[in-house]
Amino acid sequence: MIYSRKIAALIVPFALVLGGCSQKPGPKTASDAGVISNAEAEAVYLKRYEAQQNAAIAGGGLPAYDPLAKVGGAAKDNLQIATKTRIDVDALEAGKQFAAVRNSSAFIVYHDGKIASEAYLGPASKEGADYLVNAKSLAKPISAIMVGRAIQQGYIKSLDQPAADFLTEWKGDPKRSKILIRHLLDMRTGLAPQAQGKGPEDPMNRAYLHPRHDEEIIKNYPLMNEPGSRYEYANANSELVAPVIERATGRKYHDYLTEQLLLPMGARGGTIWMNRKGGTPHSGCCVQLPARTYLQFGILLLNDGVVGGKRLLPEGYVAKMRTATKENPHAGLGVWIAGPYVKGRGPLNPSVDVGKTLHSEPYADKGLFLFDGNGSQVVYIVPSQNLVIVRTGGRPPKDKPWDNSYIPNLIINAIERGPDDTVPVPQKRD
Repeated sequence: MIYSRKIAALIVPFALVLGGCSQKPGPKTASDAGVISNAEAEAVYLKRYEAQQNAAIAGGGLPAYDPLAKVGGAAKDNLQIATKTRIDVDALEAGKQFAAVRNSSAFIVYHDGKIASEAYLGPASKEGADYLVNAKSLAKPISAIMVGRAIQQGYIKSLDQPAADFLTEWKGDPKRSKILIRHLLDMRTGLAPQAQGKGPEDPMNRAYLHPRHDEEIIKNYPLMNEPGSRYEYANANSELVAPVIERATGRKYHDYLTEQLLLPMGARGGTIWMNRKGGTPHSGCCVQLPARTYLQFGILLLNDGVVGGKRLLPEGYVAKMRTATKENPHAGLGVWIAGPYVKGRGPLNPSVDVGKTLHSEPYADKGLFLFDGNGSQVVYIVPSQNLVIVRTGGRPPKDKPWDNSYIPNLIINAIERGPDDTVPVPQKRD
């Protein structure tokens, strides 16, 4: 998403790190076994808090993710490059140039089962397809896909299973016990919305920077609304997916990601930020993967959760991901959907009139849905056109704002169609 300065004030500290951070680990701060005393944990937390505050003064994000753990994957992805494409080459070039002047690191167009166009730009120019992209909020749809995989394997009964079955600290709590697994994914837990922490004791800061950040969220993060009654964007929702997955499967979150998604998908891995060595990874942000891996997650959803004839997600799960709630007509489970056309759409509650991303015109296909992360990192998925488009990188410059409808419309309208091909039905302008 593109955030204005006003909204940035609302969502610090999370936006600071999601806005950019070194992918290299800093010095060791906790034991390899994950055992850390309360005093040690507080000392690590205060160092991180100070580093974040100093970076904020300088206008940057947390200087480094520390520590990082390896996310395994395939040695080589299985994507194919098209020798011919039905997409007009001038449109592909125009899309690449639009991305290039907006601080992009990668621009990939996948159509008819193959990559039709691929470019690595700016910071990724040297490493190309090996460049690890800081996911920012692209991690959120991955967490929703992880839940779907756990449901398919029987570790989680359904989206309507109480989260307290795994976050047992909530059992007996009259409100938190009502939070369902789906609420973690559609941001309707009732947990407080993203906000600026006011000091080191603020739960907003501790929920992100603490070496036991998962425990801080479970035990201390404020609940403001009845679960299921209101949409409020907050990283805390997605961060709870990691402990749910780990307690449900008995596997570390990143290991389950490797074994049950990346390897079956034939996708490459990278790194993920752990709250401490041997601790819990961040699932609401802070995973670094190649741009092609984000593309492959988009392809997985394009193909209804099936890869190479193997079903990784339950039948109908992608349709549920693409279904909005009445509390937010543009938000599904970890993904954003076209919904009714609005010129500006942001991550916060629809009633909050700040932080809107430009949509200069309705989408050319009303069935489009997307991953959408801080800095306008996007994965557009258009099932009717067998199309996925990826743009990763940093926040565009102020004089060249991101237009969330420009590239998908450009590409959709540039596809050469035969008499039997599906014609896209555009999003209505009310």
